[in-house]
Parts: sequence; C-alpha cells; structure tokens
Amino acid sequence: MKIYSEDAYHLLHRLGATANYTGFSYLVRALQLCAEEPERLLLVTKWLYPDVAKQYGTNWKAVERNIRTVGRVIWNSNRPLLEDLARRELSQKPCTAQLLAILHASLLPSGSSTDEE
Repeated sequence: MKIYSEDAYHLLHRLGATANYTGFSYLVRALQLCAEEPERLLLVTKWLYPDVAKQYGTNWKAVERNIRTVGRVIWNSNRPLLEDLARRELSQKPCTAQLLAILHASLLPSGSSTDEE
C-alpha cells in the first residue's frame, strides 16, 4: 500500500496538486481504498467518501468538496497530462467520481486495465 501512496503523491504533484490542499490527502486515501476494492468507484457518495470521512473525522460532503477543489487545481494546472491519463480530450472538468476513475486507472500496474474500445 505504501508504494501505491507514493505513486499517488507523485502523480498528483505532476498534475499540479500540492499537499497544502485538504483534498490532497483525501484523494490519496480514496485512491488507496479504490485500489483495495475498485467497486468503490461505483458508489462514491455512499461508500467511498464516507469511509474517507470516517478516517479524517469529517463528513462525506466535505470530502467531496475538497477533492473537487483539488480537481479544479489539476484542471487549471496540467490539463494536458490529465487528458493523457484519460486517453481522450476532455471538453469540461471531470466530476470528482470521473477524476477518481481516471487517476485510479492510471495508477494500475501496466496490463491491469482493460480497454473497452
């Protein structure tokens, strides 16, 4: 799990996000939880955000809001890299669940993701 955390930190830094945002830690933890159980991406507000919130002593709405803030920073700082990770042009900023899915897929070991195209 530590290696995954380091990879997530590195990726977020490359995207322009820094640890001074509360959502940075929330996003790393959410990605760790998704690595353990990818199905969490299907129920972010009912399963993923509450689990992150529990760890940090906050509520799921604060988790979502702070991850959204980091998503906005990423969108404004390094949109080309985000589009490379998404493997497509993004016409608008992805919602938090989409951002999590893009980052999660990009952190999977090579050969672990399957293209459905």
